[in-house]
Amino acid sequence: MDPSVLGVRLASSAIAPLIRQLFVREGPGAGLVDRPVRLSSYFSLRGERRTLSPTQVRGLALRLVRGAVASPGERPFPADEENAVVDALTRTLCALGGLDMDDVQAVRLGHRELARTLYARAAADGPAPDHELSADASVFLTSAVEWASLHILQFFTQRSTFVARTLVDQSRAQTEMIAKLDELITRAPRPDARRASFERRYRAQLAAKHGKLTIYGIDLTSTPGVWPLDVAYLSLMYTEEADEHPTRGTRPGTGGPGTQESPGRFVPAHTTTHLADQVLAIHPRVLLRGVAGSGKTTLVQWLAVSATRAAPDGPLGHLHGLIPFVLPLRTLTRHGERLPGPERFLEAAGSPLAGAQPDGWADHVLTAGRGLILVDGIDEVPAPERDRARSWLADLIAAYPGNRWLVTSRPSAVRERWLADDGFAELTLSPMNAADVASFIHRWHSAARAGAAEPHLALLDGYERQLLTAVRTKPDLGRLATNPLMCGLICALHRDRHGYLPHGRRELYEAALAMLLSRRDRERDIPGGTGAELRQEPQTQLLQRLAYWLIRNGRTEMDRGRAEAVIGEALPAMPEAAAIGDARTVFAHLLLRSGLLLEPSPGAVTFVHRTFQDYLGARAAVEAWDIGLLTGHAADDQWEDVIRMAIAHARPRERAELLDGMLSAGDALPEGRERNRVHLMAGACLEHATELDPAVRARVAERVNALIPPPDPGAARELATVGPLVLDLLPGPGEYGEHESRMAVITATRVQSDAAIPFLARYADDPSLSVRSQLAWSWFRFDTVRYAEEVIAELAPEGLYFVVQNEAELRVLAELGGRPLVQLWGGIEPSVIAEYVSRYRPTALVFDVPRDVRVPPWKLLRSLDKLESLTLTFVDPTMPADDWRELGKIPRLTELGVDVRQLLTMADTLTLPELTGLELFVTQPAEPIDVSTFPVRFPRLTALTIYPEGPFEVPLLGLDELPASFPMITTERRTTTKGAVPGP
Repeated sequence: MDPSVLGVRLASSAIAPLIRQLFVREGPGAGLVDRPVRLSSYFSLRGERRTLSPTQVRGLALRLVRGAVASPGERPFPADEENAVVDALTRTLCALGGLDMDDVQAVRLGHRELARTLYARAAADGPAPDHELSADASVFLTSAVEWASLHILQFFTQRSTFVARTLVDQSRAQTEMIAKLDELITRAPRPDARRASFERRYRAQLAAKHGKLTIYGIDLTSTPGVWPLDVAYLSLMYTEEADEHPTRGTRPGTGGPGTQESPGRFVPAHTTTHLADQVLAIHPRVLLRGVAGSGKTTLVQWLAVSATRAAPDGPLGHLHGLIPFVLPLRTLTRHGERLPGPERFLEAAGSPLAGAQPDGWADHVLTAGRGLILVDGIDEVPAPERDRARSWLADLIAAYPGNRWLVTSRPSAVRERWLADDGFAELTLSPMNAADVASFIHRWHSAARAGAAEPHLALLDGYERQLLTAVRTKPDLGRLATNPLMCGLICALHRDRHGYLPHGRRELYEAALAMLLSRRDRERDIPGGTGAELRQEPQTQLLQRLAYWLIRNGRTEMDRGRAEAVIGEALPAMPEAAAIGDARTVFAHLLLRSGLLLEPSPGAVTFVHRTFQDYLGARAAVEAWDIGLLTGHAADDQWEDVIRMAIAHARPRERAELLDGMLSAGDALPEGRERNRVHLMAGACLEHATELDPAVRARVAERVNALIPPPDPGAARELATVGPLVLDLLPGPGEYGEHESRMAVITATRVQSDAAIPFLARYADDPSLSVRSQLAWSWFRFDTVRYAEEVIAELAPEGLYFVVQNEAELRVLAELGGRPLVQLWGGIEPSVIAEYVSRYRPTALVFDVPRDVRVPPWKLLRSLDKLESLTLTFVDPTMPADDWRELGKIPRLTELGVDVRQLLTMADTLTLPELTGLELFVTQPAEPIDVSTFPVRFPRLTALTIYPEGPFEVPLLGLDELPASFPMITTERRTTTKGAVPGP
């Protein structure tokens, strides 16, 4: 019988008073004691509080049983078992006194479990209470005990102590649970807590690892060889140039860069220069190109360290909260394994924390868009594997699109727009300009002074002044001092040789090797080592073997085991080196003492810089005379320095053979960039060929002369794709005529490197207007300030329009004192133009701006008292006619160029009595032009030219009404009148 069925038979109002009689009533309070409370303390059968006898309990049980039996319906058990059921119920209820629990515990137990507990307790003192009952009676007994237990618990909850006691009990339980949870969290923290803890460790490790910068050559005589990065870092710059794109609607030849091949105008995107550490604030994905030693890896270090400490409102706030992953590709590809996924970034890069990172941490960071992925050295991956690296990058970006990415490479290691499909901006790290070089020299000598003895301080001051003068006055030295590596080397050599510097690249490297390899432990104050000395030549021989292995295998990094094997193969033929010990000992000696090897990660070996690897590898190639290997890579820009230095190392007969082999290799290639590059490489090598068979020299010159100077702009653009190599071969000013000079300048302006600026500066005083115009137009391709200082400032202004394409250029032009003829190209704020015009009073202005840029002339014409020529291209043709009357207030205006729609807008409202020349640009079919009023409006007109920009005719009305003295009207499809000449 279910208790609920029994509840129907026996109402709660009947059973509750009976059950309540079993318990003693107590006063209020929580009832707290130091030990568990037995229910007998409440039960009124035992102890000092006994008020009921067993007979009285039996009476209560009898009343319960009879009340249930007397209810309507079928009897729950036979009538003859009534006494037995009452006895069994009495025994069970009396078991309450033997339970070790209090009311709170009983309630928590539940009524069914309490009933079972009572039953079990009663059975413990003798036979089971229902041992003589029938099945029906036994079921009734169970139901009665459960029903009684339910009311007992109800009674407990109504006691005054129950609520207070329950609250105390819950508080204790919660306290205990909290303590246990805290201990559990400590032992097994939540994933986000583990990640946060690991990120703190990882950031600290990155800051410690990358927060130092080695300044080569400064580790002499106890001076520090390593600086804190934030002290040593020299702010690098990058140049951004978007692709050119054709636009419609301007007359050709207004000075814009339209070409003979294209009837339209090309609007070059503005080239701007920014701090390199801000590159990711402007573009979330960047492919940054830079020549060897230009500071790419240093920039990667700087960004990684900056991300670990950037303040959200600081100059590097765009890096705040990002997690850097520094991935040097030379390390990742050393074993030829598959490039790693995020979970293996740290392991592949050799991080000591790789094993400590929480599961899924890298995926969590990148999925949240908090990653700063710095992929250093695409050019250090063998060429056949670069497409694999590109696919690896593309897959990562597709999986984790919301992060910031920086990929570095040498300029020509990958083609243009190599990562454009993945949304990468392609930028170029600028060479150090004169101010950068001066700053570096000052910092270098400041660091050297920090560790120098008192007597040497005055010498260092003198060396600094001498070197600053030398890099400004000696062109050869200035061309070498273009990146931090070479600047550091020059500073070290200059000091080590007491103010003397060698001339030429080969001599500079030889001097550097002598300085680095001949240094003694006491000069560097480095204790320990192998305890043995090894002369420069054996060290050079071993190092060049390592370099040559790397070059042959297209690597910049090798396993330490491989390096020791290469050295081991050489030791039998080198007793002086073998005397030090086995291959492992000799390698350790080179690593510690040479200053040319690094261990970027455990078990990896690389040269401190690629230039040393190329120089030493070239010497090994010459000694092995692997002419086929050298000539086979003549078209590979990664072998450029190797081949040049091989020519420098070779003897005369070897040079001739190598150059002949290069010419033959080039001749076998189809016409195009690779063939041109091989022939030009041979020509560039002549610089290092001190002695050479005249016949070979003539053959090389013949191939070079077929390319240089280029015959036309198209050939010039093609030649520029060879890269900075071509700059060494282009003719200088005065070597050829005007056309050839202009083609040389066009070529140099298309070379995507600021290394072209010194070459272009040599042409700044060329007497030809076409050459100077090309230089003026090309400003946008280079660093704004540097190009202005070295080229724009030197251009003679007579007859030359200076092309300005952005506000920065206009402000720099103002700092140079302004220029009388200015061509404004692009969307420049009218207020900036007005400021320039009011201050410098130009005599000629060309407004050549996109159609959607409105330049209201009336705001600019108040200070044009010296203006003689004005061209307004693409100015809003819907301007009110009254606004055009301002033109009549320019006192010296004699030449005007406007869109024909502007002329129609003016109608008869504008009269210019001093105007002698009028140019009308027709960018689309227009209404007929009524020229009958021109003699009155422009009485001194001597030239009227119409420039249609399409295959349509321009209808003219009123021709019959013109006087005989009116000038002939000329219609031209193309012209190159005002402004800079077209810039290919």
